[in-house]
Amino acid sequence: MSAILEARGVRKTYRGGDDNPVEVLTGIDLSIYRGQVLAVVGASGAGKSTLLHLLGALDIPTGGDIALEGVSYAGLSEEAKGDLRNSRIGFVFQFHHLLREFTALENVMMPLLIAGWPDGRARSRAEELLAAVDLAGRMSHRPAELSGGEQQRCAVARALVHDPKVLLADEPSGNLDFVNSGRVHDLLLNLARSFETALVVATHNRTLAERADRILLLEGGRLHPVGTTQAVP
Repeated sequence: MSAILEARGVRKTYRGGDDNPVEVLTGIDLSIYRGQVLAVVGASGAGKSTLLHLLGALDIPTGGDIALEGVSYAGLSEEAKGDLRNSRIGFVFQFHHLLREFTALENVMMPLLIAGWPDGRARSRAEELLAAVDLAGRMSHRPAELSGGEQQRCAVARALVHDPKVLLADEPSGNLDFVNSGRVHDLLLNLARSFETALVVATHNRTLAERADRILLLEGGRLHPVGTTQAVP
């Protein structure tokens, strides 16, 4: 089976405050497969968010290449990258980033409307996803009227509404309490496996990492396999 998302020799360097280069990623090789759940763990500042931004075509690597379904990001225009993100990649961040002036239903519909879906079809699909995350009774509520856990579940629905090939989650439960964290973890894992979506989650949460199919430690700018769940930092 061929990988759906691949990174080869990916490096990322930033300019530090003293204008000296800081190499965050020094050579990332990664293959991700359909329906696979991959957890990336590591210390704060190790580059987990940077890696997800590169995999999601939100940033450009200093070196190396990333390809989704065999299509290299390097050859894509900014417009084409935007189309890729809108149609084939889903994002869930630590903070939900919902649009506060819109209802839960309208927030989840938004990616589909941007992609040109008819209103009725977008509404039906959004309602389906909101029901899947147990928000069928909260569709008309705006973010301020939802609890933190409900807001994040709405963000999960929005990330999956266009049936992405890859879902990237950056500390998706980092802003939630224990109970709501567990609910979000269950949703991410169950929905990703149900839709056969590849899920890459950057997390400090040991419980979530241990439920992944693979665990990789990002340290020293490179990814290292974690042999056992007991070795998760």
